[in-house]
Amino acid sequence: MSDTGQDKPHRLRVRFPLWGLIPVAASALLGVFLWSLLHPAPDLPSALISKPVPQFALPPIEGRTAGFSTADLKGQVALINIFASWCVPCRAEHPVLSAFARTGGVPIYGINYKDKAPDALAWLKELGDPYTRIGADIDGRVAIDFGAYGVPETYVVAPDGTIAYRIVGPITQATVDQTLMPLIAGLPLSRNKVKP
Repeated sequence: MSDTGQDKPHRLRVRFPLWGLIPVAASALLGVFLWSLLHPAPDLPSALISKPVPQFALPPIEGRTAGFSTADLKGQVALINIFASWCVPCRAEHPVLSAFARTGGVPIYGINYKDKAPDALAWLKELGDPYTRIGADIDGRVAIDFGAYGVPETYVVAPDGTIAYRIVGPITQATVDQTLMPLIAGLPLSRNKVKP
């Protein structure tokens, strides 16, 4: 009796588990990617910390009347949030931004990044609009000037017009409580009143 017939099924059994690992590996990679979107490193260094906000003047989202420019930031602590309607982490952080807009005592300005106006307007209508003003960064140039890696990113601007802090990725309630509120309360010459 030949061993050939016995070897063949054995080889198939050895090969099958290797093919079976591909979906497992793909799922693991997808899981790591999604986890990194929701748990980014918030303290990525920025060359703009303690430097003036880049000069810009963005038009409004088509269908709105007011845009957003550097001049809107004068003499106050403010947040600048770079967002897009197609951004899944932006949707995750939006309820936190909305709550912060109601209670944080600091205006939030939006930079709508590479978005179509109907999509951005529908997104704001669905989720609410926490922004004092929004500028349409259709070509992404202003986000590049800020050194943004993607969306969402948020910058804390001091009353003197310098960037005090940068958050890469979605803002969570823990970010608000442990980072933003203490930072904002400690900024000098603020005309904002930060609620405890």
